[in-house]
Amino acid sequence: MLFHTMVGSNDIERSKQFYNALLGMLGVGEAAINMAGSGHTRLFYRNDRGTNFIVTEPINNEPATSANGSTVAFSCNSPEQVRRFHDVAVANGGTSIEDGPGPRESAMGTIHLTYVRDPDGNKLCGIYIPS
Repeated sequence: MLFHTMVGSNDIERSKQFYNALLGMLGVGEAAINMAGSGHTRLFYRNDRGTNFIVTEPINNEPATSANGSTVAFSCNSPEQVRRFHDVAVANGGTSIEDGPGPRESAMGTIHLTYVRDPDGNKLCGIYIPS
């Protein structure tokens, strides 16, 4: 359904370091650098299913801010990878939020997840849903 998700950054090099480490742990290659027509830098992360995660300098030259109530969730392959998602995020400038990584009861049964904020405050989730 989704083609891409985009978040803003106030420090694109810091974001590149953070997301290269975090998404690299999930098996995603390093960012492809793109210069928007406006001259602003964008980081494109692509997976083999054609989904894109993009980090951009805001093209309106206003500060990037996180969206209240928004979360970008990344699929993990195991409960252990959920823990690594959390630990890599925190080791690279992210902030642990809400409950620590672990199991949660949901309408889908027991799932494993963690929530972190990237260095710009964007809320991220690492989630594993057993099949």
